[in-house]
Amino acid sequence: MAAKRKVIITCAVTGAIHTPSMSPHLPVTADEIAEAAIAAAGAGAAILHLHARDPKDGRPTQDPAYFRPFLQKIKAATNAVVNITTGGSPHMTVEERMRPAMTFKPEVASLNMGSMNFGLFPMLNRFKEFQHEWEREHLENSRDLIFKNTYKDIETILRKGTENGTRFEFECYDISHLYNLAHFMDRGLVQSPPFIQSVFGILGGIGPDPEDLMHMRRTADRLFGDNYQWSILGAGRNQIPLATMGAAMGSNIRVGLEDSLWIGQGQLASSNAEQVSRIRIILEALNLDVASPDDARAMLQLKGGDQVDF
Repeated sequence: MAAKRKVIITCAVTGAIHTPSMSPHLPVTADEIAEAAIAAAGAGAAILHLHARDPKDGRPTQDPAYFRPFLQKIKAATNAVVNITTGGSPHMTVEERMRPAMTFKPEVASLNMGSMNFGLFPMLNRFKEFQHEWEREHLENSRDLIFKNTYKDIETILRKGTENGTRFEFECYDISHLYNLAHFMDRGLVQSPPFIQSVFGILGGIGPDPEDLMHMRRTADRLFGDNYQWSILGAGRNQIPLATMGAAMGSNIRVGLEDSLWIGQGQLASSNAEQVSRIRIILEALNLDVASPDDARAMLQLKGGDQVDF
């Protein structure tokens, strides 16, 4: 009997999109982020995608000093692969966004594959009261926000990360981002197999319709053949449905409070681990195996957790 396919679950623990007023369960402090990440790993997440926040007001920050405490706790408590953002927040410069990954040399770092409008302002229709004034400004300012990821920016992150032995989660918010990735592969700046995170449902990127998912898959197959690892990220209420469709089609999956605050209609997720547990139940019902951290390392050809600087 053929072995069951292994599916990597990535958990994006806190991110930079949602604000503390949107959910009491969103991790903010280093202790909260570490606790949430460790619980998600215990529930089955092989990869932990990590951002940091200022504990005073929950504002996203790329200061490495805010990353170090939770990185050390996570490494001490779990074998999970650590993935550090280079996306940071769309409001940050590329230099700011690169600092944690360059400092800590993780096994994986995220890399956004193109510049785009990044519209968060529709959330102002759903959330009216905010604890901190920066939260409202964060959403309102996205009406006039370009998330800058030029070819020069991408090449800089690729070259510097590769020098550190870091591989990348290529976040592709639209079809053009797949072509950008193919461009860098043709130039020899991306190692095979690329780990492609298809992102659906962010205003400014591709939509969350199942046809959009199919279009992404067809295009990736045409550009990369069978020489890539695919993963699905659905924003908001699209998280579990799109992950389920993707898994049935051969993808890995990403969940977590960065991408969605919800576990059901009108029901806030109580934790990242709850979302991991929910998608794990679905994977097992599809007769798929959940990849361990070492499975993920083998599938993505990572350098190993003993080769990082934290």
